[in-house]
Amino acid sequence: MVSGIKTFGKYCIFLCQVFRIPDKWKVFFKNLLFEISKLGVDSIPLVIIISIFIGAVICIQMTINIVSPLIPSYSTGLATREILLLEFSSTMMSLILAGKVGSNIASEIGTMRVTEQIDAMDIMGVKSANFIVLPKIIGFVAFVPVLCVLSMFMGLLGGWAVAEFTTMISVEDYIYGIQSFFNEWYVWYGIIKTVVFAFLISSIAAFYGYYVKGGALEVGKASTSAVVSSSILILLADVILTKLLLQ
Repeated sequence: MVSGIKTFGKYCIFLCQVFRIPDKWKVFFKNLLFEISKLGVDSIPLVIIISIFIGAVICIQMTINIVSPLIPSYSTGLATREILLLEFSSTMMSLILAGKVGSNIASEIGTMRVTEQIDAMDIMGVKSANFIVLPKIIGFVAFVPVLCVLSMFMGLLGGWAVAEFTTMISVEDYIYGIQSFFNEWYVWYGIIKTVVFAFLISSIAAFYGYYVKGGALEVGKASTSAVVSSSILILLADVILTKLLLQ
């Protein structure tokens, strides 16, 4: 308990060091664009592939399990849309990105720490936490809504592919289902959750990487700890945000 409080306090102090005005805005924006490309744009193929297959699987599962004649056939499309918008494209996708982006950030900053690059920056008077971490957090948080919306679209496209290339459900019923009783707030709800999760992933991973001590083995442990901690906090934040945003 005491250790957890100390870690949380250290994390808050770390964030205070990160969120400062950059010394050179030109360098900051250059680093920001690089991080958007590395953390965000490079994650697009992963998001597309996973979302298409998950959307297809959800559609197949709904079709198989909705067998009652009292339930209209378009319910498959409606259920697929609700699952994607409310949970998968925000929470599940963020858990997947925690493994990819979180481990990348933790290992990169951890390697800089053990090779004494961060110490060299501090000696030269550079605000290392601000210089290294701030572009990563802002870059990932700024681009993650694009990944969320893309995941929603590709998931629905995966369900459409099942309707188009199989006889499980007609395309007309599927399209009618994803259009029925549409609530625009669910899209914003997913985006808001994803932004919060992106901040947790990037900041926690950077925290573990920044304070790593030792050698290559400790960098690997810090990367694992970052993914586990961010995943747990994502699930906790999911419960809280769902209560606050959907009550």
